[in-house]
Amino acid sequence: MSQLFVRTGIEFSSCQQALTHIGEEMLAKGVVHDSYPAALLEREAIYPTGIALERHAVAIPHCEATHAKSAAIYLIRPDKPVNFQQADDDGDIAVSLIIALIVENPAAQLKLLRRLFSELQNPNALEALMTTPSDRLATLFRETILEPENCEQAS
Repeated sequence: MSQLFVRTGIEFSSCQQALTHIGEEMLAKGVVHDSYPAALLEREAIYPTGIALERHAVAIPHCEATHAKSAAIYLIRPDKPVNFQQADDDGDIAVSLIIALIVENPAAQLKLLRRLFSELQNPNALEALMTTPSDRLATLFRETILEPENCEQAS
């Protein structure tokens, strides 16, 4: 099970500033090795993670599992969109939601990425993540993205 960290009420002037913040925060939380902040910046420069969806754009920065100590997700909903380079294009895109993945197991990372892409393409799920109050954001993310099968079994 991944630890989930959430941050709202923050602004970044660039994607590099956002990535630096993620690196520092995850280091402070003890979920990554010292190599993580630089690896995150390097990977984003080579393989950009900005994704245009129907109503919003998201970024899913991540790097190799060797930089992780334990699995975690850092969900950031900045006050103003941050420009990230698009994953499938040379252009920039204004990202409203950043989902940083810290995964120790590459197979689990692929599974989580597939699940994220699938859920984020649902405009209602993404809209809920964009509009839910900050104090409910972690619960909503966990229930809709990380553990939907648990919710289905419980109902």
